[in-house]
Amino acid sequence: MWPEPNQTEELLRQAERGDGAAVNRLLERHRAALRRAIQVRLDRAIERRVDASDIVQEVLLEASRRLPEYLRNAAMPFPLWLRQIARDHLIDAHRRHRVAERRTVDREQPIAAAAFLDHSSLALAAELRDHELTPAAAAMRQELELRFHSMLQQLDEEDREVLLMRYFEKLSNQEVAQALGLSEAAAGMRHLRALRRLRSLLNEAPSNMGRS
Repeated sequence: MWPEPNQTEELLRQAERGDGAAVNRLLERHRAALRRAIQVRLDRAIERRVDASDIVQEVLLEASRRLPEYLRNAAMPFPLWLRQIARDHLIDAHRRHRVAERRTVDREQPIAAAAFLDHSSLALAAELRDHELTPAAAAMRQELELRFHSMLQQLDEEDREVLLMRYFEKLSNQEVAQALGLSEAAAGMRHLRALRRLRSLLNEAPSNMGRS
């Protein structure tokens, strides 16, 4: 999902030499991936009030302002730094709108954006389904496509976030560990825990299908 790192590193080197055009190219190059990362994390209720593109623009403006600081001390890969800024802006957006219209917003359940229902999520679903369910797989597929993202919402925030990072953003275990401030071993264990919990939900799906 995130741009190829070699070109990003070259643009960072050019930016460090004072090339303003390289800074613009660097930020623009990450715009689409940043928007998808933000979109998939917006509450449905918040999404009706806040456009993901507006948050993206705020994040890119802050990143442009803080880029010299990052270049002096690049403690993590650029996409992880960028998504860290995005996380803070998302928290602020949710807080502002929940305080402003708490009753309206809190009556609605957060649902991951439909953008997550792509080949990545379906591949993950297929990987997690118990092989013993293979004879029923064809019958399950259509409903699985419609319900998979709602199953994700039954996970707690930590489990859902690590799955989004691994399967939606395509981050490595090392990158997830950096983003979460964990050791690689701890990040790997959290990933496995999330997979087990999602597998359990997926394996329960056939008995629940068709019920209102």
